[in-house]
Amino acid sequence: MSKNNARWMFAMAMVIIGFLVGIYLQDLKHRESTEAAWKANRFNVARFNKIMRYTGEMNAENWWAMRDSIGQQLDSLMILRFRKEMDSLNAIKKNKKQ
Repeated sequence: MSKNNARWMFAMAMVIIGFLVGIYLQDLKHRESTEAAWKANRFNVARFNKIMRYTGEMNAENWWAMRDSIGQQLDSLMILRFRKEMDSLNAIKKNKKQ
């Protein structure tokens, strides 16, 4: 019976080690993708921070003009993001055809 018990303990240890290795590898990939996302979006983040500072300067006298300006800046930010995604998708399609 001790051999059977030892086998179960070994199997349980292997499962636990497998989970730990999987969690570690997932964390490494998450860090890598987060770093890549920050590098890719550093321009957009800086621009968004400027928009937020600009929003902080809004008051009762200038809110209408500033609101329109903020909306235009956010629209252009979304258009740039969409173009980048489309370029990426087109590059993937082009690589698959070759």
